Amino acid sequence: MKKFFSSLLFVFAVGTASVTAQSTTMPQQQEKIEVSDAELTQFAEVFQKMRVMNQEVQKEMMTVVEEGDFELQRFNEIHQANLNPKKEVETTKEEDKKYEAVVAEIEEIQPKYQKKMQNVISESDLSMERYQQLASALRTDAELQQRLQAIMKS
Repeated sequence: MKKFFSSLLFVFAVGTASVTAQSTTMPQQQEKIEVSDAELTQFAEVFQKMRVMNQEVQKEMMTVVEEGDFELQRFNEIHQANLNPKKEVETTKEEDKKYEAVVAEIEEIQPKYQKKMQNVISESDLSMERYQQLASALRTDAELQQRLQAIMKS
């Protein structure tokens, strides 16, 4: 279920879904960046707001799927097959029509949440570029992840 939402809302991948409290090893380690405690605290505040927004958009998207007369699991099966050319799923013409209608409605939701996300970042002392830089660094920097966890617990 979350894979579907993450794939459709690519914007949130940078802001929320990709930043985890666990270390992720990447083939290419990026250069460590300097991050002050104040800046990391600001990031944590924005990140928390992003998580809440992500939950809101997921609920809204689930409602769209359900109102589109789809079971969430079936919709996700079809969606995953559309994203992955190696994965096949048989669908009826009716399912194809419903799928296209639901995806179109979900895609209309995206700009609203993208704007909200940009507003949350712009209301902070972080630029969009710096927020993304920190989010990216958090994917690979275990020490930075631990610092963020400590800030978020306090």
